[in-house]
Amino acid sequence: MRTQVAIIGAGPAGLLLAHLLNKAGIASVVLEQRSRDYVAGRVRAGVLEQVTADLLVSLGIGERMRNEGLVHTGTNIAWGDRLHRIDFSALTGGSTVVVYGQSEVMADLNASADEMGLPVIFGAEQVQLHDLDTARPYVEYDFEGVRRRLDCEFVAGCDGFHGVARASIPASVLKTYEKVYPFGWLGVLAEVPPVNHELIYARHDRGFALASMRSKTRSRYYIQCDLSDRVEDWSDDRVWDEVCVRLGDDVGPSVVRGPSFEKSIAPLRSFVAEPMRWGRLFLAGDAAHIVPPTGAKGLNLAATDVIMLSQALADHYATRSERALDRYSDRALARVWKAERFSWWFTMLTHRFPEDGGFEHRIQSAELDYILSSEAAQRVLAENYVGLPIAD
Repeated sequence: MRTQVAIIGAGPAGLLLAHLLNKAGIASVVLEQRSRDYVAGRVRAGVLEQVTADLLVSLGIGERMRNEGLVHTGTNIAWGDRLHRIDFSALTGGSTVVVYGQSEVMADLNASADEMGLPVIFGAEQVQLHDLDTARPYVEYDFEGVRRRLDCEFVAGCDGFHGVARASIPASVLKTYEKVYPFGWLGVLAEVPPVNHELIYARHDRGFALASMRSKTRSRYYIQCDLSDRVEDWSDDRVWDEVCVRLGDDVGPSVVRGPSFEKSIAPLRSFVAEPMRWGRLFLAGDAAHIVPPTGAKGLNLAATDVIMLSQALADHYATRSERALDRYSDRALARVWKAERFSWWFTMLTHRFPEDGGFEHRIQSAELDYILSSEAAQRVLAENYVGLPIAD
């Protein structure tokens, strides 16, 4: 089998890229190790930046998001038993975010791929990438018990943090940067109405909390927990008690409790791999970078990566020039590092670190006090949260 671009991974980055290339008239084949149901059902991000929402609309797959997504013009910070609102729209000239779960995005991408007949192969195992530093790369994989070969002109590695794509770049070329945080997030999903129509980020002496939602009737709550904690350690009653305490007296009493139907603990890390291109291989999404979920940047960074990558590939096929391809890594990384900075900063601002003492706690308080009393500081937060523009 032959195609122009082999895409490894059928998560948001891979399927968005496949749709973008199809729109540009560029052929691609998507290879995914897992089953379609597994990939589509993963509980992940739920906040879409303006650029991501606009991308779905431009691809003709934003109708359900428009009908069911929750448009937020701001967010809230709970601190000192009071709720403080940051008005994104007023501070950024009208920009907003949309709460629309990654599982819903995946459902829309898969349905559209089926409708258009985009070739997506689930259950492609033992993927190996070959001759990436030549003009004729190819991919080998097992499917239905048979070893197969996909010849291509480029490979897009959209296969996540543990995928084969980044591991195919020589160690002498690849540089990685990582920060592992000394806590995790315990997340629960429950069929209860959200406590607020917008997200609430809580900074409390007992640790961070986040009140989020998936719809007007389904809520998603997170609390900072120890990495040694087990899900079994956290009964629903204990989770709700802790959520209410950390959200403070202004919000906690209004939380609607109910049985959770999903509960998990996720570690937090910041990670960047450089470069995002080697030979005919290009990295995008979690294959190249991970952000802590505090800033809601993971899915959005994947979207902007593939926008830039699709533009570079379209330019190459139109002009046969390598210039745009050569610029992809630097262009993408410039935006990645800004998102990493914001996610790191927002995590440092709102979480309690075990090594912190009185000085660090007072610095956090001073920073929060400054942000909530300064329009300029709020504008910086708002601009980063709704998403920085994609640079030329």
